[in-house]
Amino acid sequence: MVYITGDLHGEWDRFRTREMKRLKSGDILIVCGDFGFIWDGSPKERTRLRRFAALPFTVAFLDGCHENFDLLERYPVEEWNGAPVHRILPNVVHLMRGNIYDIKGKTFFVFGGGHSQDYEFRRGTPHWWDREQPTHAEIKYAIQNLAQYENTVDYIITHEPPASLKDCLGVDVFERLEIHTFFEDVIRVCRYRKWFFGKCHLDRHIPVKFFAVFDRVLPVTVKDTDM
Repeated sequence: MVYITGDLHGEWDRFRTREMKRLKSGDILIVCGDFGFIWDGSPKERTRLRRFAALPFTVAFLDGCHENFDLLERYPVEEWNGAPVHRILPNVVHLMRGNIYDIKGKTFFVFGGGHSQDYEFRRGTPHWWDREQPTHAEIKYAIQNLAQYENTVDYIITHEPPASLKDCLGVDVFERLEIHTFFEDVIRVCRYRKWFFGKCHLDRHIPVKFFAVFDRVLPVTVKDTDM
């Protein structure tokens, strides 16, 4: 099965929860950004990252607003389920922006990155990368890929939420980016079953198709009554 969860921020305790322990061999866990296990490249971090090799399932994560892109982009690019990824470990991959992956017979359009709410404090420090904010070229690439699928996919996975959901979520969108306009166009022109996103650090279903995810580990077949 394919499962979805929210920002991990490098917290290994998240893999000790009852929901996480139900994942088994052959399952895939998609993380909606802010993976956090590739941050400073320290020996301690590398030791912790190697723990993933013992997991029976595959972890596939989007990049969020708190990633070390210098380290992340050093990993080799390979094809995985029909589209490019950064291969971190045999069972850990980074899903790259704007691609569509064929996972267990379903199509997943993914788009990581966004605007960090602590941007004013982190900008100009060694812990901020301008690459966390999606570029016009990445958006054009995503539009081209969606067009090849006739703007029809099974699931959409992003880090940022569509800006039009901010009132439903009770959160503010601090800065409007081109990605927000793009997501509104996706809502308007694309056909999809569900849209999952992280960043907001809450678990909530926004009828009919939107799911904010954080602590929960949800199957992609989740129903609103399961939230």
